[in-house]
Amino acid sequence: MGDNFVSFSQPFIDSEEIKEVVNTLQVGWITTGPKVKRFEEDFAAFIKAPAALALNSGTAALHVALATLGIRSGDAVITTPMTFCSSVLVIEQVGAHPILVDIEPDTLNIDPNEIERALQSSIRNPKFTIKAVLPVHLYGHPCNMDAIMELSKKYDLRVIEDSAHGLPAKYKGRFVGAIGDLTAFSFYSTKNITTAEGGMLTGAPELIDEARIWSLHGMSRDAWKRYSSEGSWYYEVIRPGFKYNMPDIAAAIGIQQLRKLNQFQIRRREIVARYHQAFSHYEELQLPVEGSGVSHAWHLYVIRLNLNRLRISRNQFIEELRHRNIGTSVHFIPIHIHPYYRDKYGYKPEDFPIAYREYQRIVSLPLYPKMTDQDVEDVIEALGEVIHRFHS
Repeated sequence: MGDNFVSFSQPFIDSEEIKEVVNTLQVGWITTGPKVKRFEEDFAAFIKAPAALALNSGTAALHVALATLGIRSGDAVITTPMTFCSSVLVIEQVGAHPILVDIEPDTLNIDPNEIERALQSSIRNPKFTIKAVLPVHLYGHPCNMDAIMELSKKYDLRVIEDSAHGLPAKYKGRFVGAIGDLTAFSFYSTKNITTAEGGMLTGAPELIDEARIWSLHGMSRDAWKRYSSEGSWYYEVIRPGFKYNMPDIAAAIGIQQLRKLNQFQIRRREIVARYHQAFSHYEELQLPVEGSGVSHAWHLYVIRLNLNRLRISRNQFIEELRHRNIGTSVHFIPIHIHPYYRDKYGYKPEDFPIAYREYQRIVSLPLYPKMTDQDVEDVIEALGEVIHRFHS
């Protein structure tokens, strides 16, 4: 193991991104403008989506999606407990009620059977009108979209995909982002491409046009349309909108990051292959899967500890790796055990038994294109040392 700390994640920023940002500053249009438009067009073309809207975060993309589809007070949205809190916060922020359902034990994605069970329960005991389902493509592995889209037709649901981890995953040959009604992407600093902070919403042109209005104060014209040589000063506020637009400085980074995405994914898959090779013989570990018919984005490499074969807990395992200069994380603390949701909705840990059980044994290992071969070997060596020291 090396003496240098292998951080959990680092962005890959090179001279091309720097030059694009400098050019943006030199041109002088730094807020939403021509580079945002270019980034939107490039992104939509890359994933073969009908249209795209650049925003200042993935959370903003989810919030705008719900507003665009008319989700409001009295409605309910089904989603997963195994996600970051933003997936659920936005549901409450439009006044709707989040309904959590448990996950598949193999991928840890939302279980379509549990979605239907919740829908049937709502029909028998209607407290809310379930209007949408919000699947999360966890770790970059696509959800079972065939089953989810069938349910959407059967129960007249809108489908909003949380693809914060899902670029550039494919489901049966189609990029995630061109399947449901609307799809939200994140470009946070740890994601497969970054704009430092940022997000993208993809969907049909008429929905993206509506989302664009919601994303900037509900105005009928954005700044570029008002202040460019082709614009007009006049605008009207036609929606109770938000302030979620992406600036050109962020889009400048995104333009160059998108050009490198295929290169980034080659490196991610190289690291994944090395991890698979090194860890496959350990009975103390359960490795992540890539189901048939999907192409995993490999945003995260999440191992699961077989705790009955170890003499330490998951938390202790993480500490032992940290002592060996390896950064890790946990994705995620399930929604229903966070104090806010636990107290508001009266959740108990066992309400979603698979999510709670798997949470207690998951560890996210470093996985990013900037990792050197030595970094990868340091992770492998440290993990092997911990397992050998603490196996039962």
